[in-house]
Amino acid sequence: MTDAVLASSRPVYVYDLTTVRDNVRALRGTLPAGARIAYAMKANGNDGVVAAVLRWCDGLEVASGGELAAAVAAGSPFTLFSGPAKTDGDLRAAVAAGAVVNVESLHELRRLVHVAGGRPVRVCLRVNRAHAALPGSHRMSGAATAFGIEEPLLAGAVAAARAGGLDVAGFHLHAVSNELDAAALAAFVTDAAGWAARTAAALDVPLEIINVGGGFGVDVLGRERFDLGAFAAGLAGLPPELGSRLVVEPGRFVTATAGWYAAEVVDVKRNHGRWFAVVRGGTHHFRLPASWGYSHPFTVLPVDDWPYPFERPTVTGAPVDVAGEQCNPRDVLARDVAVAAVRAGDVLVFANTGAYGWEVAHHDFLRLGHPSFVLLDADLSAG
Repeated sequence: MTDAVLASSRPVYVYDLTTVRDNVRALRGTLPAGARIAYAMKANGNDGVVAAVLRWCDGLEVASGGELAAAVAAGSPFTLFSGPAKTDGDLRAAVAAGAVVNVESLHELRRLVHVAGGRPVRVCLRVNRAHAALPGSHRMSGAATAFGIEEPLLAGAVAAARAGGLDVAGFHLHAVSNELDAAALAAFVTDAAGWAARTAAALDVPLEIINVGGGFGVDVLGRERFDLGAFAAGLAGLPPELGSRLVVEPGRFVTATAGWYAAEVVDVKRNHGRWFAVVRGGTHHFRLPASWGYSHPFTVLPVDDWPYPFERPTVTGAPVDVAGEQCNPRDVLARDVAVAAVRAGDVLVFANTGAYGWEVAHHDFLRLGHPSFVLLDADLSAG
């Protein structure tokens, strides 16, 4: 990884595909036999990462027409299409691609029937059901959100789907994002599977898919880990006939720990009693710290070369804020981080940035340059 960072002439994202593979394998080892993994492309849509993911996952979950097109181009054998604001064009493309559409509302269902024009379409009805809250960072269901169909409307949705010739394959029940409590997530999955079985029986739905979404958390600060053992133990009582129908949609868990963002320090300065390391890069490449209001850990990669005949700006033994190159005081990646030394020309490396890094950044603000991307692909011929 260090060689890839130093070889780049601009800020760089480095993605390690061996880590991606190992994360998928570790998660699969906790799931019941027959359960499927559909990687959530929104976490990291890099074409090389997506192509690699398909070596170890069963398919992809997409949430836009652009992601759907990328999934088709990558040859995804099993694609689920989510999102609360699909256009008619998106729905037509989903029908043409043979994707399973996670239908978000009665109106979307009727539009899908209309654009399908009698062509076969498999759907999962996304349900915003009542359930106990999970402590993850983004709650999707069990609360008032724009996602899914309320339970009282579900019977009508099943009837409308059948009348329109749609194949109802099951339910989409994604509830939370970035859940670190593995036991709580396992309890939710078990409860959701039981609910799906009872509801399918009541509505005469041939239950092929119980899509419980993602939610497998990663603490980018390194303080906690999602306990895969506790997750597996929590699923131990799930009947095999339900476990084999599970679909999970991990994104962050697959790629977060497989990525690093690195940027050169262009200046070190002191203002109003605070030290700043100003990097060539910032939130237009990696926005998550500013968006979520936290300080992202980093390590200093010393670069001894100094091309100028004058003094090198340096800070030693003091807390430092890491600011980006934008004309924006909120372009900050880290605050009050104690460092032994940082010099202009050194490189700061931010680990655990493989998910929701570049994907959620405001890429073209001020027309600043994009980073480069490097994929580390060791010998993965064993699959």
